[in-house]
Amino acid sequence: MAGFFDELKQNFKRPNNALNQLIIINAVVFVGLGLLALIGKFSGVEGLYAIVDAQFTIPPDLERFIYRPWTIITYTFSHAGFFHILMNMLVLYWFGMLISQYLGSAKLVNLYVLGGLAGAVVFILAYNLIPFLADRTTNGMVGASAAVYAVATASATLLPDHRFHLIFIGPVKIKYIVAVYIILSLLNSAGPNAGGNLAHLGGAGIGFLYIRGLQAGTDFGLWIQRTLGFIQSIFRSKPKIKVTYKKKQTAGASHSSSKSSSASSVTEQEEIDRILDKISEKGYESLSKDEKQKLFNASKK
Repeated sequence: MAGFFDELKQNFKRPNNALNQLIIINAVVFVGLGLLALIGKFSGVEGLYAIVDAQFTIPPDLERFIYRPWTIITYTFSHAGFFHILMNMLVLYWFGMLISQYLGSAKLVNLYVLGGLAGAVVFILAYNLIPFLADRTTNGMVGASAAVYAVATASATLLPDHRFHLIFIGPVKIKYIVAVYIILSLLNSAGPNAGGNLAHLGGAGIGFLYIRGLQAGTDFGLWIQRTLGFIQSIFRSKPKIKVTYKKKQTAGASHSSSKSSSASSVTEQEEIDRILDKISEKGYESLSKDEKQKLFNASKK
């Protein structure tokens, strides 16, 4: 058992491993809450589970939400049952692999967080502004579905003609698969899980806008990476101070070096943007071997 947890820990810590990290976090929260519920029932202290579970459930009303604002993120790591988490993690894995491969792990995290935020905002607004939903009672929403819809829609926007091989059907372009997801959520937006299906659409919308933003040269998920970097820096152990001798560099040489590095960075980003535009217009298969290699190298940074 100790070996299993050690392997899980090492797998979690691997660099550029956001997809596995997101799946592991979801699984750990699901198992943890399940064990807590089981312990509560056997011990007769079920109130403890209710308190903890509430921290992973986003409430529909603003009165409760302002006292649990963190649930706008934590709800995306909790699920209502085994098949709920199973389907979400399968879809996240399939489409997350594409985002990780072509855009890198950082973009996958951005999409997951942005999708969850968009779904939460749509969910709360829907229950407070739409009369049809305002009259309903619900304890709240859980699940990674909105985040997963963001990842799936982003994949279909970036690589619309990429194919998944479906059992009993064969190869199907992912733009059609995602279109079916979106249509089903739209049709069910007046059903028993109306708020959840509207949240799915919110996630899908942000996934589409995120890729369009990247193709236009704007990454509006950069703040997520900066926030995560700041949090990691708090817990990261500081290296010991090491004194080294560095040859003095003239002001002119320093300025020239900085300028050259900056220009190189801009040129590289422009090249990646050009490749992404080409994928959007003609598909991934239209790329040359050199372009594929450049995109692969950029995804590892």
